[in-house]
Formats: sequence, C-alpha cells, structure tokens
Amino acid sequence: MPRIETLLCPVDFSDFSVNAYDYARSLAWHYKARLLLQHILDPFYISSSAYGGNTASFEKSCRQLSTDAEQKLQRFVKRHAQTMIRPQCLVQDGSVPDLILSLAEAEAVNLIVMGTHGLRGIDRLMLGSVTEKVLRRARCPVLAVRSPAPLGSGSVRDPEPVHLGKIILCSDFSDHAHRAAEYAVSMAKEYAAELVLLHVIENFRSARDLQIATIEALKQLNQSVSSEQCGGCNVSSLVRVGKPYQQIIQLTLETQADVVILGVRGRGALDTALFGSTTYRVIELGSCPVLAVHI
Repeated sequence: MPRIETLLCPVDFSDFSVNAYDYARSLAWHYKARLLLQHILDPFYISSSAYGGNTASFEKSCRQLSTDAEQKLQRFVKRHAQTMIRPQCLVQDGSVPDLILSLAEAEAVNLIVMGTHGLRGIDRLMLGSVTEKVLRRARCPVLAVRSPAPLGSGSVRDPEPVHLGKIILCSDFSDHAHRAAEYAVSMAKEYAAELVLLHVIENFRSARDLQIATIEALKQLNQSVSSEQCGGCNVSSLVRVGKPYQQIIQLTLETQADVVILGVRGRGALDTALFGSTTYRVIELGSCPVLAVHI
C-alpha cells in the first residue's frame, strides 16, 4: 500500500485553491498526515525598475510583500479551519513550479494537491502553466482539483471538509495502472468508499472480437481488486467501448463520482501519455478531481 504521510497544497488564494485545500485537509485527516500549505511570490511580477534603482526601497518592498503574504496565508487557514488539521505554512519567492517541486523533494511529499482552472485547456490551469509543469515533473502523485467540494460536505457534524464516497479507477492493465490501483484501494479503505473499476476498449475488428475482449477485461478487472482488499467496500467492474477520456468523463457524470484515479507512464513519457491523451483530457474536461499516478 502507498504511504501518505506528507501532503503539499500550493495556494494562490483563488476559489480553486480553496477547493484543493478542502481535499488536502480531508486526505490529511484520514491518513493522519502532515500538511504543508505553500504560497509563492513570483518575482516576475516584482520589478526593481519601479524603484529607480533604489535597492534598499526595493528590498523593503519585497519584505513587506512577504509579510503580507504570510498574514494572508494565516487568515486563509483560520477561515478554513473546520478540522483539527493544522498545516505548516510556508511563503517563498521564486519560480512557482520549481519551488513546488523542490519543496516536494525536500520534504519527501507523498501527494501534491493542486487547484486547476480547467475548461479551456492547459494554458488556463492554476497560475498559468504551473499545474501542467508539476504534473509533468513531480516524483509523487498529483491530485488535480477543479470542481468544488461535494454538496453536503464539511457540515458542522462532519470533521472533514469533503468525503470521497465513490472512486473510479481506470485501468489498461499496465504496470502504471497497477500502481494507480494501490492508491484506489487505499483511499477506498480510508473513506469506506465505493470503488468502480473501469476499462475502455477503443479498437476492435469485429463483434466477436469485442465480445472476447470484454469478457477478458472483466476477468482481469475482477482479479485486480477485490472487496476484501478494500476492507469490505463495494467494488464493481465495468467495460465500455469508445474513446477512453469520453467514457471516463461520462461515467463520472452518471455515477457522480468524487475522484478519478489514472496511471500514467512515468515522468519521461508525460508529454505524450498525459498531455496528449486521456489523463490530460479528463483533467481538462471532467467534472471531478483527478489523481494522476506515475511510476
């Protein structure tokens, strides 16, 4: 089983950050994990030319910006403090994706939770191309969150801000899909969630070939994860036909899934495996958070 002991949630104080922070707090609550909350001041937006070469004034302004950001981050935490989770807050300045990745490495982060703007392509992701770059280069799984927390979550009686009641695991039976299955099983156990196993058949030569492929895929799905592995949670298997990303998105809408988990073929292949096909499109167009797991 994967170990989730430290989570990292970068925030830019947008609504998308709030959504991501809700999921990060919920995961930290369930896994009893340490939560790092990171805000980054991008020096690209701080120009020394505005100070006429006055280095002292420029440095004073930078220090003030940092102090203001630290206070804003503390207010952010207090405003969303329904759980007992107390994150470690960090304010840094520099390249946003680089600092997210370096902090994840330095703190041995097991999972990064990030907000995305979604809907209109990778250039609209949080802070420009930040989420894109983190997804491409992170050594740990990344949960990309765009949609708000499910309705009814985070009530005064519920100590967690969101609850994952239904999880979809997409599998093509590869090694990276098996790794994604480990996270799906772990989360299903932690949340007592229903787990739906999905395989999509895209190409077939005849109706007979489709029938054989469907039977074999269902057999492999049923063998890959059992209800016992998930602590007795309900596990079901589905095989669909069509474009994988379209079928995944359609299933999330039909089932009102809370998260989709997909495996991708390692960091070196993300250019084509992630942002050229299924995972990218599900993040961009889907209706629920996507956990991208690579090995």
